Amino acid sequence: MSETDKKKLEEFIRVDHAGERGAIKIYEGQLLALNTICKDDTLRKTIEEMREHEREHCDYFEKEIKRRDIKPTKFLPLWDLLGVGLGFGTTLLGKKAAMLCTASVEEVIDEHYQSQINQIQDDEKELKEKIIKFREDELHHKDIAYEKGASKEGVYSILDKIIKTGSKIAINISEKI
Repeated sequence: MSETDKKKLEEFIRVDHAGERGAIKIYEGQLLALNTICKDDTLRKTIEEMREHEREHCDYFEKEIKRRDIKPTKFLPLWDLLGVGLGFGTTLLGKKAAMLCTASVEEVIDEHYQSQINQIQDDEKELKEKIIKFREDELHHKDIAYEKGASKEGVYSILDKIIKTGSKIAINISEKI
């Protein structure tokens, strides 16, 4: 494997670890709001189920970081804080906004994972298969979010753009630092 390919794989794993951890934090923020202010047991159960998928994904990348001796992004504490804040804040805005948060993030992750899948070589078959599986889980979360009321109509289109822009910025930073 060339040094360039090795560096690219390290970036993939670093950013995927940060992203999956960020997803957990978004869901934790949503659950904090749902358990304290915006009581909705049905939505809470849905989010708890999606959070479990994210934990599985994060655990995999956590192991890969250790196994390959990759430094996680230095921004993890900031991403944790912003993730909880985003989840909490969108849930305070209501169910549509909470579900749009999931849909918007998952749409960015779909493109991000597909790009990685297209670049990973055959000598990294297990990693590629995991990312394919995780992408499918993320697409399922997006579908659930739309089924549960996510909307991009009216002011929600602005929220969608803000969330997607923030997600893309976090991806770009986490790949490198």
